Amino acid sequence: MSGPAPHLPARLSTDWLLQNLSEAGWLDDAAVRRARGPLRDAEATGKHILVALGELELTNALQPDRIVTTEALTRWLGERAALPYAHIDPLKVDVTSVTAVMTYAYAARAHILPIKVTKDTVTIAVADPFARGWEAELGGVIKRQVARVVANPADIDRYLIEFYALSSSVKASELEQRQARGGQISNLEQLMDLGATGKVEANDQHVVAIVDWLLQYAFQQRASDIHLEPRRDMGKVRFRIDGVLHEVYQMPAKVMAAVDSRLKILGRMDVAEKRRPQDGRIKTRSPDGQEIELRLSTMPTTFGEKLVMRVFDPDVLLKNFQALGLDDEETTTWKGLIRNPHGIVLVTGPTGSGKTTTLYSTLKYLAKPEVNVCTIEDPIELVDPAFNQLQVQSNIDLGFATGVRTVLRQDPDIIMVGEIRDLETADIAVQAALTGHLVLSTLHTNDAPATINRLLDLGLPAYLIRATLLGVVAQRLVRVLCPNCRKSVAPHAEDWRELAGPDADMPSQVYEAEGCLECRGTGFAGRVGLYELMTVSNSVRHLIQTETDTPALGALARSQGMRPLRVAGTRKVLAGVTSIAEVLRVTPPAGHN
Repeated sequence: MSGPAPHLPARLSTDWLLQNLSEAGWLDDAAVRRARGPLRDAEATGKHILVALGELELTNALQPDRIVTTEALTRWLGERAALPYAHIDPLKVDVTSVTAVMTYAYAARAHILPIKVTKDTVTIAVADPFARGWEAELGGVIKRQVARVVANPADIDRYLIEFYALSSSVKASELEQRQARGGQISNLEQLMDLGATGKVEANDQHVVAIVDWLLQYAFQQRASDIHLEPRRDMGKVRFRIDGVLHEVYQMPAKVMAAVDSRLKILGRMDVAEKRRPQDGRIKTRSPDGQEIELRLSTMPTTFGEKLVMRVFDPDVLLKNFQALGLDDEETTTWKGLIRNPHGIVLVTGPTGSGKTTTLYSTLKYLAKPEVNVCTIEDPIELVDPAFNQLQVQSNIDLGFATGVRTVLRQDPDIIMVGEIRDLETADIAVQAALTGHLVLSTLHTNDAPATINRLLDLGLPAYLIRATLLGVVAQRLVRVLCPNCRKSVAPHAEDWRELAGPDADMPSQVYEAEGCLECRGTGFAGRVGLYELMTVSNSVRHLIQTETDTPALGALARSQGMRPLRVAGTRKVLAGVTSIAEVLRVTPPAGHN
């Protein structure tokens, strides 16, 4: 691309933009003629011309397989103006500090947005790199050096509104809290600053705005969990995205308490009760109209109530088997297990390994008009009209075992038990399987063969396990490499041997995470499952004894086609789906399989 122009204009204009894009070879004469009218209209209406040009989706004359996007134009403009390009990542912006630099009116008028504040410097994203009338004026007010960067004008417009609206709501709530009288001290480590205590109403319009922003923001960022964590002065908001927590915002402790109360009201929880843990549920819609459920859980902590919301997006929970990560061979094996008319199939793995998603997707596959599918859950993760779902309620002695007994009187064909936690639940699940029902459930074990010993440890007799257990799938979730930035590397011999074993052939290349705008610099986008499928064949059954030899059972299962988790991970690495380090991070060592 061409370097900076020797003579830069006083502002960005249609004539300058089209002339320079033509000279750079990006637009041919026909594209320039097509663009001139819409860009002049945009100038007249106040719409940024880079956005207007990007919306035309013109072909790049230098690269005919690409269109001229607003993002690409912004990068090009930054080079022409000799300014760094910046992609605005809202997860990495301290909204409180950047909105304190200048007022919304000033930022909107100059079409600029502060995105980073340090002790000596304020980094400001600009939509027009040539318009600099505001720079000297602002520098004298903020007493810091101004560092300009070029950013997508559409992003500046969007986040200008979002950041300042959020900041305004938080400040207004905090002001009302300061002006309030009285109030209840609800944390255990409250500083004796009673003059500043007060109460923010959960139904206050500013609190409502904060909660609306929080939920929509979480949906946009593909968060699976939202954490609201109180601290002495400033509470933290964190999102879990692809299994990793990111801090996204901080707000005054009293405002966070009001946000918690608002969410508890929406979740039909007892707002006044702050000493005991509570559970609730919210059903809402994402910005695109998709219904989404949130499961709420509160916990009393030193500084007040911590609230965690688990986001249950039907598009995520209900997937086909290929989308889950099962290959053709694994899909065939899994379908063979779940098509049995009776018996027990178990899904095992630690918390957060995708067991719920596998079970719901399987139930959705099995749920036909001629089949009665009943579930016993604690809590119900996703309400689905295809199932008859029973919520466990310990306060009225309705546990898993009681729930299974109840469901057995409802003429079920398939029963899903949320989790086998004790002998009573295991025993009633076995009885259900023996009386002609297919039972699906979960268990916490490291791998598939260890499930047998876990059932024996619960107190289940070996002969009942032999009579009912059809198969076990152990699973983990690995992050998927971003397809836009993954990089090809030669594998480290030590890492490869740890993953694939000392005798495995060394591949010439594998892929590692790099980081780009699409994946927010993480190198990953989404997650996929690794599966260890153990079918309980007749020969495996013979090894299920009161004192089961787990290593021998595992060796037999492997000889019959079971692929350990690390072998499944190795296949994903060789296919370029994930990295060696990611598989090593989530799977148990080979000696555990």
